[in-house]
Amino acid sequence: MTYVVPVTDASRDATHRADSRATTTPTTAAAGEPDGAAFPWGPAAATGIGSLPGEDAREAARVVSGSLDTLLFLPELPARGPGADMIGRTAGLLAELYARVEPSGWRLGDRPGRDTRRAHAWLGEDLDALEEFTQGYTGALKVSAVGPWTLAAALERRNGEAMLGDPGAVRDLAASLAEGLRGHLADVARRVPGARLVLQLDEPSLTAVLLGRVPTASGYRTHRTPDRAVVEETLRGVIAVAGDAPVVVHSCAPDVPFGLLRRAGAGGISFDLGLITERDDDALGEAAEGGTALFVGIVPGTGSGAGELSDPAGTVSGVRTLWRRLGLSPALLPEAVTVTPVCGLAGASPAYARAALTHCVRAARSLANDPE
Repeated sequence: MTYVVPVTDASRDATHRADSRATTTPTTAAAGEPDGAAFPWGPAAATGIGSLPGEDAREAARVVSGSLDTLLFLPELPARGPGADMIGRTAGLLAELYARVEPSGWRLGDRPGRDTRRAHAWLGEDLDALEEFTQGYTGALKVSAVGPWTLAAALERRNGEAMLGDPGAVRDLAASLAEGLRGHLADVARRVPGARLVLQLDEPSLTAVLLGRVPTASGYRTHRTPDRAVVEETLRGVIAVAGDAPVVVHSCAPDVPFGLLRRAGAGGISFDLGLITERDDDALGEAAEGGTALFVGIVPGTGSGAGELSDPAGTVSGVRTLWRRLGLSPALLPEAVTVTPVCGLAGASPAYARAALTHCVRAARSLANDPE
């Protein structure tokens, strides 16, 4: 069965920050030679994953624009409730697909309802705030959405089972997501015309999908593992809508499928360094040497204050250790690696979230100043 699911003062401050940022014009790396300048965010970059604490969109935009330099991001504020969460925000982007909140989670509906309207309203509020605080900005700007496989594992069909259990539903969902993202990226480009867009697809459930570990509604079984070629093709179709904008796929789960993501067209892969093992060395080394941007999560996602983050050099010591283990050139390190928190910051205190983003910037500079 095929499912067709209905798809000031702040401005002056933002302009001053934008004018003070040094931006570079992207260049093309030689074949087989990674070059950070080929990425719109440039070398020694830092950014956040997406979520921040609190419910104030203007404050979140202020924190992002004031803490980061060359790679800002559109914040998510899940504390506001359903529709501001990761799944709800992306469900609100779907073209001719509508979802509502049930006790078990997000489920497809016949028409847009209160939950869809709420998701649209909160996204609009976030975009208004971002636009206000990025006047004159010409650096890279990252927007996030849940990827097709995590969305298929989380979004329920009308019978309560995940869309993952129906290949036809997954195809329709991916097509709807692609169309919705096309419109979303166009909207952001119109609001922040000087920015160079970057799309992040959040796929924390991708590993579970590939390993057949996504439970059915009853909890007694798991959904069948889809063919890896289908997984790759589906991701490729969604990634393609970004056009020339780089696409970074984020997963805070173990066993990130680096090779599959690269073949699907991901220009960058975002992961938690603490979950990387020597089993990942070959795939990581190939990714770095092949020009894939590595968004390395190294700053803890929760904490109570800035005092916990005092040693940027110590924070990135694990990255240097990994680089030596992979046998890669130290000169490549600040070009290939972007420093991030290990995951979203929604569970942190506001003070810690601000400090964590600032610390990411300092840690990235430490890598650039002393890659060895």
